[in-house]
Amino acid sequence: MPNLNVLIAGSTGYIGIELIKILSKHKNVSIKYLCGNTSVGKNIYFYEKSLRSKKLPKIVKFKKAFLKDVDVIFTALPNGEAQEISKYLLEKNVLIDIAADFRLNSARKYLKWYKQNHRAPQNIIKSIYSLPEFTEKKIKNYQIISCPGCYPTSILLPLVPLIKKNILKLDNIIIDSKSGYSGAGRGVHKKYAGKNLYESIKAYGVGFHRHNSEIEQELKKFSKKRKFNITFTPHLSPMFKGILSTIYIETKGNNSINKINKIFKNTYAKKKFIKVMKINSLLSTNDVINTNYCHISVCKTKYKNKYIILSAIDNLIKGGSGQAVQNMNIKFNLPESRGLL
Repeated sequence: MPNLNVLIAGSTGYIGIELIKILSKHKNVSIKYLCGNTSVGKNIYFYEKSLRSKKLPKIVKFKKAFLKDVDVIFTALPNGEAQEISKYLLEKNVLIDIAADFRLNSARKYLKWYKQNHRAPQNIIKSIYSLPEFTEKKIKNYQIISCPGCYPTSILLPLVPLIKKNILKLDNIIIDSKSGYSGAGRGVHKKYAGKNLYESIKAYGVGFHRHNSEIEQELKKFSKKRKFNITFTPHLSPMFKGILSTIYIETKGNNSINKINKIFKNTYAKKKFIKVMKINSLLSTNDVINTNYCHISVCKTKYKNKYIILSAIDNLIKGGSGQAVQNMNIKFNLPESRGLL
């Protein structure tokens, strides 16, 4: 099995810290460089005390010369920065981006949703949007692996199996998602200073959140229909991490709750990190915190053919760093769960 030298760019953010925690116990990985900007020269345990016992390099500013020393580059950076790094990749390098730089399949869409020009449009074709439960071995053909957003991860995992089976009405899928405030990054405390962040819940991005673009893009890959009517509303909640997505669906014809649950069971029977719960299970983010698992439950409503799906993940792990490592493991023929259990 390979021994991989790794560089982490954006190492001091919430996802970067979780990534270091995972990779520092991964027996096939050596963390060669930790990169940052304002944090240059500091030890990583300045940002996370639990890492004090780990032998880790000091934080340095990224240099393209580092790429000759590493196999894998993880990027958890502001939009556009991974695109710049992608220009300098050597043949031996694999870039795994946990931000949004390669999630959309065209530079035009990226400009529309992220309000900036794509800096490396020639590299979009070298990238794959990788939800590992569905891309699996395909990622071995790509040098750039784009990890899904945290909200889309919690939404696509339950919706894709039902879309593939063509049992849903697609004209009115409603998604209500609630995330811990870590999803907004370290700057959230300053941004919401004086706004009672820790004791209130806030809707944001109503109707036009950027994750709409990748949710619809990916669902269209699995459907014969090109038109969807999906309403997605995210909320920032007063917990540090976790996502609970509540998805309201209507099925075509007479599809029972047992059939829906069976589709989930069959789809994920051999998928290590997806747990299909009993029908009508009321999920909690507490059950998935600090894990790479996604829990899925389908619940009855008082209306025929209308159901509610619940999906819970840790936004920083299954919705971020853990999924990135899962993709790395698959790419390099390592056990998919290595470092994650």
